[in-house]
Amino acid sequence: MATLDGQKVPNRRWRIGALLGIGVLVNYLDRISLSVAAPQISTEFNLSPEQVGFFLSAFFWSYALLQVPAGMLLDRYGPTRIGRWGAFCWGIASTITALAGGWGGIFAARMLLGVAEAPGFMVSSKATGYWFPRGERGFATALFDAAAKFSNVIGVPLVAFVVVGLGWRWGFAATAAMSFAYFIAFLLIYRDPSQDRGLTPLERRHIVEGGAAPEDAPPGGAGGMLGYLLRQRKVWGLSIGFAAYGYSFYLFLTWLPGYLVQTMHMSIIKSAGFAAIPWMVATVADLFVGGWLIDHLIARGHAESTVRKAVLVSGMVLGLAVFGATQTTDPAWAIFWISIALGGLAAAAPVGWSLPSLIAPKGGTGTVGGLMNFGNNLMGAAAPIATGFIVGATGSFVNAFLLAGAIIVVGIVAFVFLLGRIEPIPDPH
Repeated sequence: MATLDGQKVPNRRWRIGALLGIGVLVNYLDRISLSVAAPQISTEFNLSPEQVGFFLSAFFWSYALLQVPAGMLLDRYGPTRIGRWGAFCWGIASTITALAGGWGGIFAARMLLGVAEAPGFMVSSKATGYWFPRGERGFATALFDAAAKFSNVIGVPLVAFVVVGLGWRWGFAATAAMSFAYFIAFLLIYRDPSQDRGLTPLERRHIVEGGAAPEDAPPGGAGGMLGYLLRQRKVWGLSIGFAAYGYSFYLFLTWLPGYLVQTMHMSIIKSAGFAAIPWMVATVADLFVGGWLIDHLIARGHAESTVRKAVLVSGMVLGLAVFGATQTTDPAWAIFWISIALGGLAAAAPVGWSLPSLIAPKGGTGTVGGLMNFGNNLMGAAAPIATGFIVGATGSFVNAFLLAGAIIVVGIVAFVFLLGRIEPIPDPH
């Protein structure tokens, strides 16, 4: 436990961190439910791999396009208001999916879910910047980022059992219920630090003196901040690098169960069990490498920029293990290589999500996060479609995995040569 002036600092901020992590967990359960139900939906509606790829990507079309506007709104109105509306709308979108009458209905409902969840990750990133000093930012960010990976560990088997036992519609009904439950929890619990009556003066000092992000709107308005950030090389390096991470992440998020069913000839239930293994590795790497290890090394006096940059680039390099999955038809070896790739990418991810609050000028965290996540989720839209066309044309995932590895190489170059030192961008004049 942290101390200040010889006194133990209370842990209200960690309760907020846990709440944000639960929100991302529910958020991702909404997303992965379709990838689990896809084989059953495909059979019911007689869909081709290309059509499956399109409806798997539908969420990302609206989600990606709204990242920058959502980030600007977040900087204007703050995490409390935007987080509440977003969580409520997640449940509405999942309910509509459960009631959809065909391919077109599912496609439209998933695009609506993309609208609802557009500010979700950025709310967690900005709130973490408000609530945590820089020296605790690594693990605090890993809490919500690891939840995205852990959702596949518990969510894929859970949704698979519901889908197999009750049908795919009940899978979406279950995620809708969880979304509404989280909305109620967020409504009752979350406040920004300046408005939280449960935050003691001692803990507030610990947060503020440790370098927490200020709760201010951007000077000159959100539009002026956007124009300023688009001229910054650091922002481009972060956006391109994180987009490369996103391609592989969303490839596995949407197609891993289908890959195991089609290539490894597994049942839906068996594929869910195998698919959970790489995501468990990713969860552990996220928390203990991207989170705890970074904070530990910085606390021991190592340069903050060097530590974060080393984990970021090393994790991306490990992501190249996706190439290994192209060289085997053995399920155990395929899962081994995919686990290394996802573990490395997961270690890099919380560094990426901590960067908006670490490099943004005053009042610009949400907009930096929006730009970063825009590129990330353009790849989220592209990866399922590209994979669907490649698999449809070749009957194999080999070329899909080779493409993912090549994109990771581009991301490594962007992080190394464009991002530079991890330090704040000067405030606009």
